[in-house]
Amino acid sequence: MLHSKIAGIGMYVPEQVISNQDLTKYMDTSDSWIQERTGIKERRFAKRTGETTASMGVEAAKVAMKRAGTTAQEIDFIVFATLSPDYYFPGCGVLVQRALKMKEIGALDVRNQCSGFIYALSVADQFIKSGMYKNILVIGSEKHSFGLDLSTRGRNVSVIFGDGAGAVVLQPATGEKQGILSTHLHSDGESAEMLAMYNPGTHANFWTDRKLADFEDAEMADMFMSHAMIDHAQNFPFMDGPTVFKKAVVKMPEVVMEALAANQLVPADIDMLIPHQANLRISQFVQQQLGLRDDQVYNNIQQYGNTTAASIPIALNEAWEKGKIKAGDLVCLASFGSGFTWGSALLRW
Repeated sequence: MLHSKIAGIGMYVPEQVISNQDLTKYMDTSDSWIQERTGIKERRFAKRTGETTASMGVEAAKVAMKRAGTTAQEIDFIVFATLSPDYYFPGCGVLVQRALKMKEIGALDVRNQCSGFIYALSVADQFIKSGMYKNILVIGSEKHSFGLDLSTRGRNVSVIFGDGAGAVVLQPATGEKQGILSTHLHSDGESAEMLAMYNPGTHANFWTDRKLADFEDAEMADMFMSHAMIDHAQNFPFMDGPTVFKKAVVKMPEVVMEALAANQLVPADIDMLIPHQANLRISQFVQQQLGLRDDQVYNNIQQYGNTTAASIPIALNEAWEKGKIKAGDLVCLASFGSGFTWGSALLRW
């Protein structure tokens, strides 16, 4: 059976650095408050115009393709993961195809938020295994900054997120023990509204009594988007932090162990764990649960914040560039996020 491997990897982050201190201009917060709760020191914000989710993905893709020794004309398929697309529709995949002047190849968009890159990687892996495609571009990219409530009201969410993109080129592996060994995907929609952006949407608020008090205005309840929704701040993301944390610290170690068990391996065999950069406290808890050393886990949320679908490929790229991942290393990717969805991928680099 064919296996797929990451033949090239790249990343792109905007030049503009936003420190915790910078956020105090907009909200009642402090550097110590943010670092204590999240571990974040700074993040990157894209230009309001001129930089988009798709354009950042394109820049990361250019690096990945160059490192893979391939060209845009040789790419067979695109899988693009994001929760912050340039448009409500169409998706970003076709925008990448256009920007890179590719052939009329297929483009698939994945909307699995923080787990988006692992889901996208798993989809691409299946296409390689089936022999359908030989060069697949997988991108995770986010421009959160344009959709955050940068006020004291929204600080619990807004201080966490940043912008950026990561990309890989997936190709058939030449060695039997090389490349993606397995991927593992899960979901539980029971608490879907605990981490969500409700509007704009077509739900008409039928899904929960908990939020009905926020929709007393008839205009707000009946429309796809309205001034009332904006007045009530219902066009910003909502997160029940404690609920997300409690679920993440259970499911992330669990899905890592699932990947290891599927390949007759144990945590000590891991050379590098790349967890989704949601919160440094979550990553540290997962590390503790798995009994891993500091040199077996890579975190960069301190510099970039949570870049959702981009966080794993950005961290993977940095770890590789710094020589922390070498040929033959066992690398595990793990994520948890909105949905709730979670997943893992085990690779032999």
